[in-house]
Amino acid sequence: MATPERAMMELNVALERTQAAPISVRVGHTPDMDDAFMFCGIATGAVPMRGLQFTHVIEDIQTLNRRAFNAELDMTAISAASYPALSDAYWVAAVGSSVGQGYGPLVISVSPRSPEELSGRRIAVPGRYTTAFMLLQLAIPNVQPVEMAFERIPEAVLKGTVDAGLVIHEWQLTYRDAGLLPVLDLGVWWQQQIKLPLPLGLNVVKKSLGRETARRVATVLRDSILYAFAHQDDALAYAMRYGRGTDPARSRQFIGMYVNEESLTISKPCREALRVLYQRAREASLISTVPRLGIIEPLKV
Repeated sequence: MATPERAMMELNVALERTQAAPISVRVGHTPDMDDAFMFCGIATGAVPMRGLQFTHVIEDIQTLNRRAFNAELDMTAISAASYPALSDAYWVAAVGSSVGQGYGPLVISVSPRSPEELSGRRIAVPGRYTTAFMLLQLAIPNVQPVEMAFERIPEAVLKGTVDAGLVIHEWQLTYRDAGLLPVLDLGVWWQQQIKLPLPLGLNVVKKSLGRETARRVATVLRDSILYAFAHQDDALAYAMRYGRGTDPARSRQFIGMYVNEESLTISKPCREALRVLYQRAREASLISTVPRLGIIEPLKV
């Protein structure tokens, strides 16, 4: 029979092992070059993990939005438009945002059209929970959305299955190669209307992790982004695995559009832009409430 002293020693050893074991974190991000660039340092083991062990879930943004609604992931990329439904369960990480500066999702068609001509028309959209779709509804009310995977949208427009399409990701740069024409750049529209940056994508961290662990999660992502900035050629090569054939020059251009200073900290103008976006969406009855922005900061360097 074990003595009390030996039982206590075994308990202490077990506790030490438990404390030393890394905390498992399920993290979701998209198979897109901007996300891949930011997560390169984590995925390649180039940054310290701060007692965490990441399991990657790589899926399109609409699927990640749905997973977040079910609180399936500890940290995940989401559309900024989805945050009002998630604010009770998740903090916004102060790092990892995708923010446009006078550019954004693009409405395209096969023939010249004005935005007004698309009111009431069938428009292919990359998901009803995306920021792109929220902006489209604010800019062109009464559209008939046809939800489909974002990579199928240009083909649907070319075949005439829909009257126009709402494109995101690298198609914002390559749509002309397919013979398509721009109708409305929603980033330009936003800039003209609001005079603020356009927050499109956020990273959120589950509140149930606790603030200390959540800050460590945000810190690892910040370190990964800093690594990518410091090793741009390596990070670009990694990101281009998710580029779907996009050439290096356009890949670098696209990443530079959405991985910028706003990816390292959510600026005051960007925070104000989120508030304005949600207020406009509430006034248009697209969301029921304007959420309070709960932001989790990384640890100081």
